[in-house]
Amino acid sequence: MKNYTITVNGNVYDVTVEEGTSVSTTAAAPKAAAPTAAPKAAAPAAAPKAAAPAKASSAGAEGSEKVAAPMPGKILGVKASAGQAVKKGDVLIVLEAMKMENEIVAPSDGTVASIDVAVGDSVEAGTTLATLN
Repeated sequence: MKNYTITVNGNVYDVTVEEGTSVSTTAAAPKAAAPTAAPKAAAPAAAPKAAAPAKASSAGAEGSEKVAAPMPGKILGVKASAGQAVKKGDVLIVLEAMKMENEIVAPSDGTVASIDVAVGDSVEAGTTLATLN
């Protein structure tokens, strides 16, 4: 067996590697590191599931249609307001992610029911940015 100490994003892990085909890992990270690492790993897996219902609701005529953030980022601009009529493809929100400006557009024709973010807000993938009727 060989013991290694690995540092990932400032968190220190002790790893034991057995010779042969099996690998065993043991985390000896700071107390705050283990709880913090688990939600970050779970969030991207949950984001596609959260985005799927928003697309599915666009098929139905009744109810509000949620416009979700496709990726984590910072809100740079809000181009629509509640009560405003929009057409499919109209820009609702400008989201900065990885130093690029991404236009979040209306997925269908409708009226803006609510804008759930403000300029300067940080959002995670799957966060509801706006709703349409």
